[in-house]
Amino acid sequence: MTVTASMGLRSPSDWSVGILVVCGVLACTPAPSVSDADAGGDAARDVESDESQTADTGARGVSDPWRGAQRPVPFADINPDPRIIEVALEASWGEWEIEPGRRVRAMTYNGGVPGPTLEGTVGDQVIVHFRNSLDQPTTIHWHGLRVPADMDGTHFVHHAIEPGATFDYRFELLDAGTFWYHPHVSVALQVEMGLYGAIVVHGPSEPPVDWDGVVVVDDLRLDAAGAIEPESMDDILPGRTGPRMIVNGRVGPTFAARAGATYRLRIVNAANARYFRLAMTGHTWQLIGFDGALLERAETVDDVLVVPGQRVELAWTAPARLDGGATVRTLAYDRGPGSDVAPFDVMRVELLPDPPLDVRALPARLNSLAALDTAGATQRVIRLGQIAGPGSAVQFTINGASYPDVPTIVATLGGTEIWEINNETSADHPFHIHGFSFQLLSRNGVAPSRVSFHDTINVPARDTLRIAWRAERYPGMWMYHCHILEHAEHGMLGVLEVR
Repeated sequence: MTVTASMGLRSPSDWSVGILVVCGVLACTPAPSVSDADAGGDAARDVESDESQTADTGARGVSDPWRGAQRPVPFADINPDPRIIEVALEASWGEWEIEPGRRVRAMTYNGGVPGPTLEGTVGDQVIVHFRNSLDQPTTIHWHGLRVPADMDGTHFVHHAIEPGATFDYRFELLDAGTFWYHPHVSVALQVEMGLYGAIVVHGPSEPPVDWDGVVVVDDLRLDAAGAIEPESMDDILPGRTGPRMIVNGRVGPTFAARAGATYRLRIVNAANARYFRLAMTGHTWQLIGFDGALLERAETVDDVLVVPGQRVELAWTAPARLDGGATVRTLAYDRGPGSDVAPFDVMRVELLPDPPLDVRALPARLNSLAALDTAGATQRVIRLGQIAGPGSAVQFTINGASYPDVPTIVATLGGTEIWEINNETSADHPFHIHGFSFQLLSRNGVAPSRVSFHDTINVPARDTLRIAWRAERYPGMWMYHCHILEHAEHGMLGVLEVR
């Protein structure tokens, strides 16, 4: 079975896979299910995990599966307080070695692509001393994290950080899960040029695995001179994609696994527009979570769709034999313009010569998720569309208007919202809300078989999704938009005010 990170299917072949983004390899430490730091909490995301599910990753002698330059870099924490993460982050031009001997000029965080992995625990305080050493303005958006509006990196309440300027981001890690960071100024250009990194927040208990790491997936298009190709008008409708599949900043890396070991893969799709429909030849995955929440139970899937901006968590146990190795591919998926009609190889998987380990099954229950109480919720309709723009360009719309002319939605702090999202176009759109997570209620009138929470979800062409979310903790100005970055920059973006 194929699983789509957004829930239901039109047919089994429509389950798609997102980009595997390994922004950083994590130490084998416990990761949280879902938790909430609010007094009273977010009822929909309360966790009742079995305290016996303490992750003992690494206790069985499982080594890091990434080799050399394929291994992501963690942040250096300069604060001695174990509950304060204080780091320095610099955006600058540099060289990105996408494969041995091939370097391209890129925008980098701390000199690398992806940027350092930010790793912490629910309740930690984070201080990021950011310096912009680029020749253009930038910001940082903490994608999926609940942070104060003035820390979210959007221009409504956060002025762009000019070249040579600095800014301190300060926030608390409220929820366990897999997140990422990227700019929100000239976002299509800056993300394509390399500005992104992973975030992992651990909670009080997690399923026991032997290795827990982030896999960041991207794609790249080079010009005849071997440089990252400039964006063009042709990229607006399909979004920008390229033929080189990137994992952890490298083309075609190898994942070296130990037989019997269970690996937790936190996949981040950092691509501008590519849908990754991930499958491993001859093997299945255990789907265990989306964005910032584990599922209640693992689900066996043949492939999984990860859409731009989204995160998907998988568990995989290495078999006793893997003759000739295996290949992880992104399979064909019809999303409209820009669809993949053939598979692309993403990475190789090989077995180490180490003695095999005894296989450990995942717990029958990973998490306990309570559905949102939607009684009395404010209901709204969000229509995604497109129209002819100036010249030959396409303009994307929300409720018939293009940003900045999309009317602002005003939500009440503490209130619950139900949004019906109608995709009136012939192409899929990954839908993202800043500052809040939402529960998927239905697709085309059919309720899902499980409770799941997201901040980014695919809305297939001509489909209707209903989602519910609670406007809690942080008032202010927020964005919602398509996460095909070229679509957001050409109108499919709206403003949400919580007050």
